[in-house]
Amino acid sequence: MFATLRLAYKVAFDAYFHFAEDDGWAMASHVALSILLALFPFLIFGTALAGFLGADSFSETAVHLIFDTWPEAIAAPIAAQVQQVLTIPRGGLLTVSVLAAAYFASNGVEALRISLNRAYRVSETRWWYVTRLWSLFYVLMAVIIFAAISTVLVAVPVALAFAEVRFPWMTDFLSTISSLGVYGTIIVLFTGLVIAHLWLPAGRRRLLDVLPGIVLTLLFWVAGALLFASYLATFANYTATYAGLASVMIVLVFLYMIGVIFMLGAEVNAALMKYQVRRIIKRTINGKTIKESSEPDQAVDI
Repeated sequence: MFATLRLAYKVAFDAYFHFAEDDGWAMASHVALSILLALFPFLIFGTALAGFLGADSFSETAVHLIFDTWPEAIAAPIAAQVQQVLTIPRGGLLTVSVLAAAYFASNGVEALRISLNRAYRVSETRWWYVTRLWSLFYVLMAVIIFAAISTVLVAVPVALAFAEVRFPWMTDFLSTISSLGVYGTIIVLFTGLVIAHLWLPAGRRRLLDVLPGIVLTLLFWVAGALLFASYLATFANYTATYAGLASVMIVLVFLYMIGVIFMLGAEVNAALMKYQVRRIIKRTINGKTIKESSEPDQAVDI
């Protein structure tokens, strides 16, 4: 028991010490600002591409998938601004402004990649244009996935009405899909975190290597969001300090908190791999199994 607590302390201390020593607080602010600057370009590019693909409800679905895991006090003002921006008519897909939006959206991915490289203590060996092309590819894939989800969500009510008449046994299944709500958003968020930890930074990691940090990120994300929303409702008065910039400042502070949590999750993964915790756990379990199987059965006196 003491050895387990000592190992947990070493992992936690190593994760935080490396985070602080490697400018983690400054990198978290870089991630927060980059994500905020990439948000509108991503949605503008996504709306243009989704309209080209025939997914006209992309903007509504994307807003829900992005903001449903944010506290309502934080998400509501910026979501309204996003909806207003996305209703502005634009030209075709292949315009300079939309392509520029795709490039600026990839800056958010680049910020995540750089922060993960630092957290996992690896040096980038790929050329800059290769990493930029990969970032653009991830932006494009995110748009396509969001467009596919929006198409499914539009098609489900139609399929549900049809199934009620022809295939009653499918009604419960389709109803479950149509009411996924925030659970669907959490699934998308979890999948995005897995992709980010596995393939964004340099080097190779296995799924079991990154799962602990991802789970911690999700748990602290929920706890941090609840605490920050409570703080806004109870103590903070950003309007008195920042006037019309209050909503932007609130989002920046929230994204900064999420950036810290995101990087600490990766730091924990790196510390676990450094101390080979998974191997220690596996060896301990196997050792107990071998020991138990080798012990002779005790006779029972009656």
